[in-house]
Amino acid sequence: MSNDTDRPIFIKRVVAGKKGHHGGAWKLAYADFMTAMMAFFLLMWLLSSTSPVQRRGIAEYFQMPLKAAMVGGKTVGMDNSIIMGGGRDISSTDAGAARKTDGATQLAQRASSDTDEELLKSAQGELERREQVRLHDLQVKLMAAIEANPTLRQFKQQIRIESTQQGLRIEIVDTQKRPMFALSSDAVQPYMRDILREIGRSLNDVPNHIVVQGHTDAVKYAGGDKGYSNWELSADRANASRRELVAGGMDEGKVMRVLGLASTQNLNKKDPLDPENRRISVIVLNRKTELSMLRDDGSRGATLDNGTDANGNPSSALGQLIPGVAVRPAAK
Repeated sequence: MSNDTDRPIFIKRVVAGKKGHHGGAWKLAYADFMTAMMAFFLLMWLLSSTSPVQRRGIAEYFQMPLKAAMVGGKTVGMDNSIIMGGGRDISSTDAGAARKTDGATQLAQRASSDTDEELLKSAQGELERREQVRLHDLQVKLMAAIEANPTLRQFKQQIRIESTQQGLRIEIVDTQKRPMFALSSDAVQPYMRDILREIGRSLNDVPNHIVVQGHTDAVKYAGGDKGYSNWELSADRANASRRELVAGGMDEGKVMRVLGLASTQNLNKKDPLDPENRRISVIVLNRKTELSMLRDDGSRGATLDNGTDANGNPSSALGQLIPGVAVRPAAK
């Protein structure tokens, strides 16, 4: 019995084994994925923020071998064909002279040309925007001047100012009760004189040129169009209006054309005899319309910034005769 009690007792405890560390490989893979996505989004952002010309230049740059990019020379990426050209240069008088072309220079010139074209379009757009702002300011100023003048305010229903594709059109419309001119004459009525002179003072605030147009109704003279007719009357009234604009302080060099249109452009097309068809139109031309007129009139040439054409003639010389339109030259 004593031997049994002296025997040592062993207690075996089984401890669960721990798994080995996996090393965090998934974190590296995830980090690589996020880096790739960031690079992708940066690439997309850069592509969206560059112009087509810049993207083409970048593409052509990567087509050029590194050695050629660093030290210069001919490369396959510079040409449309992998076969290099050769032969005698027909532009040279030396025998056996081979044509030497610099592909990089050609690419740079092409990219520069495209860039210049984009810059020109951008500049033209900015000039047109500024011109629209100037014409809008002129419209606001004229309307404010009419409201501020008690004499003109009572005639504001006869004054119409609106923007058109040609520029800003200012029209003074005749009515049965308030005729602008004496009957069948170019004698300007006093209230019409005040309106034209107020407009003339305001037109100097913009550098744009103007066209003055005279319109009549369709009431014909007893002798018809063989003698003095609505063509002459509308032209005479337009020229009388031009004189009043100048008398109001407008620079006479701003006038490009004075036109008599008779009854060819009625306001009330349903009633050619309506008194509202008798009117004077002063069109403040935008730059696009002005250049178009200059191109159509070959005798005047291009107008320079100093108000003269290429021959040194004043830009105020009134234009050529238009078929079907009576044009009266400005009084000297």
